Amino acid sequence: MRVLLTGGCGFIGSAVVRYLLRSTDHTVVNVDKLTYAASEDALEEAAGNLRHTLVRADIADHAAMRQLFATWQPDAVMHLAAETHVDRSIDGPGPFVQTNVVGTYTLLDAAREYWAGLPAPRRAGFRFHHVSTDEVFGALGPGDPPFTETTPYDPRSPYAASKAASDHLVRAWHHTFGLPTLVSNTANNYGPWQFPEKLIPLVTLNAIEGKPLPVYGDGSNQRDWIFVEDHAEALVRVLEGGQPGATYALSARQPRTNLQVVHGICAALDACLPDPAGPRARLITFVTDRPGHDFRYEIDPSASERALQWRATHDFDRGLARTVAWYLANRAWWERIRAASYAGQRLGQAPRSAA
Repeated sequence: MRVLLTGGCGFIGSAVVRYLLRSTDHTVVNVDKLTYAASEDALEEAAGNLRHTLVRADIADHAAMRQLFATWQPDAVMHLAAETHVDRSIDGPGPFVQTNVVGTYTLLDAAREYWAGLPAPRRAGFRFHHVSTDEVFGALGPGDPPFTETTPYDPRSPYAASKAASDHLVRAWHHTFGLPTLVSNTANNYGPWQFPEKLIPLVTLNAIEGKPLPVYGDGSNQRDWIFVEDHAEALVRVLEGGQPGATYALSARQPRTNLQVVHGICAALDACLPDPAGPRARLITFVTDRPGHDFRYEIDPSASERALQWRATHDFDRGLARTVAWYLANRAWWERIRAASYAGQRLGQAPRSAA
């Protein structure tokens, strides 16, 4: 297939590009706006690969999207481009509505127009895979069962609301217009190349540099975690074998409290780079909780595992150790980011970037 993939220079998107190039014969047209969180470095192995083309474009630009479909004639769309950081959505919801809602609508509209004009065999094989989050389902209490594909939506943050809106648009385009869409919702991703505003890289880099490790509230908020390479494989399985109109809930069955994650990072770092001042857990600092902080997310992936014949293979503790080791080995990449103005304005302010 020729896959038009949006957001392929982002954390998850770049992992999907790498997986497609390593493990399939598909070609990739990588459409990315190249905003602050994008990294072309994450696609080093795609350089010179004739099955990968990078196009800088905004998914909310209708003319640009129409031209992309006309020029590249894709067989499928994998839509990963999104604003994703909850703290940023609280500070300024506008870009989240613009990219996640307006951008998804624009891409759907261009895809529907293109798909309607395809010959019957290509039209039947076309797929539009929209990649979403478990945050659209709201929060779970301590004894609530995990989310599944049929959990009602109850988004609590501007980010989650914008992703919920985009999910609804995708399903509406399937039911109203017949566009063969697929939706997947997943747990928190972690692994190499994640931008340093997110929990695991933020804590890892602060710990390396001996800075405070900010944790919201008492650290009891719980998240479900999946290694990004496992997620990339699952997304390609959805694209290749998913049923149009279906939803796939993807996770690795590895929930952890935020405080457990931070302690895990400290232990992994202490094991490979001991701090003469003592164990890094001493750096943990509890800060005022953020507004509307959801208590718990967790996904039951059973139905998707059966449908896709897939299961995540990375154990959280080993995956975390591998991730910490990657950040230690790639200082030049993240030091450039932390040296930029963004680092001075945001990453150094612990209360607005915490666990």
